[in-house]
Amino acid sequence: MIDSIIFDPLLPWSVLIIASVIAASGIFFAALKGLTGWALRALAAFAILGALLGPIYQEESRIQLPDIVLLIEDRSASQYIGDRSAQTTQAIEEISLEIEARSNTELRRIVVTDGTDNSGTRLMTTISEALAEAPSNQIAGIITVTDGRIHDAEYTPKLPAPLHVLLSGQNNDWDRRIIVKNAPAFGIIGEPVMLTVRVENNGLVPEDKETTEMSIAVDGREAVTSTVPFDTDIEVPITLSHGGRNVIQFAIPQANRELTDRNNAALIQINGVRDRLRVLLVSGEPHQGGRAWRNLLKSDSSVDLVHFTILRPPDKQDGVPVNELSLIAFPTHELFIEKIKDFDLIIFDRYKRRGILPAVYLDNVAEYVRNGGAVLVIAGPDFASADSLYRSPLSTIFPAEPSARIFQERFRPSITEIGERHPVTSNLKNSQNWGAWLRQVEINPLTGNTLMTGVMGKPLLILDRVENGRVALIASDHAWLWSRGYDNGGPQLELLRRLAHWMMKEPELEEEALWAETTGQSMKIKRRTLEENTGMLKLTQPNGEEINLQLEAISPGNYQVNYDAPTIGLYRLSEGDQQAVVGLGPSAPKEFEKTIRDGSLLRNAVELTQGGLLNIEDGLPMIRSVREGRPASGRGWIGITPRGAYKTTEINQFPLLPAWLMLILASAFILMAWIKEGRN
Repeated sequence: MIDSIIFDPLLPWSVLIIASVIAASGIFFAALKGLTGWALRALAAFAILGALLGPIYQEESRIQLPDIVLLIEDRSASQYIGDRSAQTTQAIEEISLEIEARSNTELRRIVVTDGTDNSGTRLMTTISEALAEAPSNQIAGIITVTDGRIHDAEYTPKLPAPLHVLLSGQNNDWDRRIIVKNAPAFGIIGEPVMLTVRVENNGLVPEDKETTEMSIAVDGREAVTSTVPFDTDIEVPITLSHGGRNVIQFAIPQANRELTDRNNAALIQINGVRDRLRVLLVSGEPHQGGRAWRNLLKSDSSVDLVHFTILRPPDKQDGVPVNELSLIAFPTHELFIEKIKDFDLIIFDRYKRRGILPAVYLDNVAEYVRNGGAVLVIAGPDFASADSLYRSPLSTIFPAEPSARIFQERFRPSITEIGERHPVTSNLKNSQNWGAWLRQVEINPLTGNTLMTGVMGKPLLILDRVENGRVALIASDHAWLWSRGYDNGGPQLELLRRLAHWMMKEPELEEEALWAETTGQSMKIKRRTLEENTGMLKLTQPNGEEINLQLEAISPGNYQVNYDAPTIGLYRLSEGDQQAVVGLGPSAPKEFEKTIRDGSLLRNAVELTQGGLLNIEDGLPMIRSVREGRPASGRGWIGITPRGAYKTTEINQFPLLPAWLMLILASAFILMAWIKEGRN
């Protein structure tokens, strides 16, 4: 219970002050003139002024509120290095017992973990959130147990009480890490990408060595090892061998008494892209389908197209002088002998043997395919004739042989069962409503996969792999009808685009593929296959432990499984003859970029609140009470400031000078003064 006297004036204080001055002046002059009733008039003025002041006697019931101490416990990844976790646990327990033993004190323990998306330790953000949930007039102190490696120092809030930081770790800690700088997201296939690598020492390094071994592994293959110096930027050229994601791992061995090996490896993922796709289009004669292919390839800015059209065969005798047939001689020898390896794709569009391309050129094309090239054949009526390309050295790589039969009738292309699973033809829109084609060459399949059929279920589109290369055969030259919208048309542009990109070995169109899409520490593992079933997926974790996962079918030829990884690092996937690697997490996690304890980022906030910055290994400090505004730390101790906050539950008020009583007293004093002065 708190007793006090308060005032509730009936008039503004300025008016009361003026009235008091006037009354005092009148009384002074009355006394100066010798009026005998001046004392009684003074008492009357005091009674009136007292009534106007409205004095009130107040009884207040209060509940004392506890002082709140925030104990922030850093449990981020870097706090589990060495003996920091044990240090932190011991410090937290002892400090908790000491604070809880204090009277009228509430302890609030708050744990800080790793931030999402590799954002590091969000210590100041956590403190801000804790302060928002507690009344600032009750905060008596903030004690933080951490290694000092925070990543949001710029968000330090205004602190209402002393901040104390107890640093975990040892004075003789040291660590070594590998840093990969300027790693691009994309790289040109076949061209070196320059990466800057640095091996850095931090802390009290006990070794006197000047170099270490560094290994480089691409896509989980055998690593290449070299010797590198410390604290020196090294340029490392990496050549991407395939399109899509290339996973590159740099690693150094763990040294004796090094804090951790979590930063001794760095994973870099670079997407391989082609600089320019070079395509050679050989047209046997001008026709509508040739224009469709030309428009398709010219519309892609990443394609360099060389178009070779046979306008006048050698056997044509029309009397035109040879020097007027063309401006320059077409460089067939240069294209088909010297620079054939520079092309990513060769297309024969209704081409037949006319003696323009000698057999040695065509034999060179077949060898080009076996060594990794790609050939697409669009078969016209000539493919079934005696001048067919099949009756050339190219027959050794063709997936089908022609008969002498040509269907000149209306038919609708359809996708086969295996075509439903192949990425070139799967999910093509409105396959039931495609427009009709009007001509098809009968072919007998020898190898490869038939993705589309035509007249009487005869093969229409066959894809095949020949050693390191690829071959595709379309048994019709009427695909261009779709682009013209004949009979409702069809997905001609999409089909030809997919076909061309499959032949140029684009990863997203591989029919046998295994890969993973990552989000944080979760991965979505996908398997695409032409087989009807898949086996168990074997997943090898960074520590070498193997687990088996069951893939589930989500569509024809597509299987998937989700996996939440326990840690970041390099994971190996295998199913059947398909293998893949995936790097989970950032190349250099923030928590392990710098691991030596350091309180410099917190020093400014500590000094502003006159708190303390101490090392746990030097001993835990005692906790004292200090007045607000005084230094809150010293040798072997830290202080909290009792706030004395309270909550009022009940207030009772009683007027000390009732107005009616003061009016009677004032009137009586004035009357007595008048009577006394009248007698004199």
